[in-house]
Amino acid sequence: MKTIVGLLLLLLVWEISALLLGSSFILPTPIETFKALIHELTKIETFHAFLSTAWKGFFVLGLVVLLGTLIGLVMGINTAIYEILRPVVMIVQAVPVISWLALVIFLWGIGWKGPVLISFLSLLPISIFTTAAGVRSIDKDLLEMVKVYKVPKRKVFKDIYLGSIVPFVVATIDISIGNVWKVILVSEFLCGDEGLGVLISWARQYVDVPRVYALTIIAVTFGIISERLTRRFVRRLTRKWGMS
Repeated sequence: MKTIVGLLLLLLVWEISALLLGSSFILPTPIETFKALIHELTKIETFHAFLSTAWKGFFVLGLVVLLGTLIGLVMGINTAIYEILRPVVMIVQAVPVISWLALVIFLWGIGWKGPVLISFLSLLPISIFTTAAGVRSIDKDLLEMVKVYKVPKRKVFKDIYLGSIVPFVVATIDISIGNVWKVILVSEFLCGDEGLGVLISWARQYVDVPRVYALTIIAVTFGIISERLTRRFVRRLTRKWGMS
């Protein structure tokens, strides 16, 4: 009920703001945007663009979690490797998107590879540092104790190392799933050949502001739904992990 009230309040503020501005080129009314949204949902072009954005996002998310966890795990276990790789990861994290954009355009031009690479490099450092922090936070006395009692390495790796990073991997997914769609859309807008970001770019060029808002609503709705479903799926997996 509170959610519905909040949405109604948002629509009211939107309607009043649109009427005060009096220009659809700046802020179209909710009705204009809704009509554009209905029109977009009936077009096969929008459906294909949605699928293109969706597979890129989930592909990037999977790569970020998989490679980021592996690299972060190694960095967390080995202090020397941590000190060697940390500056490299920090540099990757600090490079602005526009620089990655120039690189991918020089390499591949316009296409799907650019948005995937830019999104991957933008989110990978978060996964690496989060996982490494989880491993490095393991109680040193606990590690000494398992050595004294000669606990099998396989059990130590599974129950201590992997067990300790599960909450951090979940945190990585929570952060990444909330940001991956934003990065994908911006990357598609700048150097993509298909996807919702490309449709938004075309709508901007034709100054079709209601369409821009309509496509944004589609992207936001999909982002919220995918975020909720992914978090629920991940939490179920972590509960099963804890029971094993």
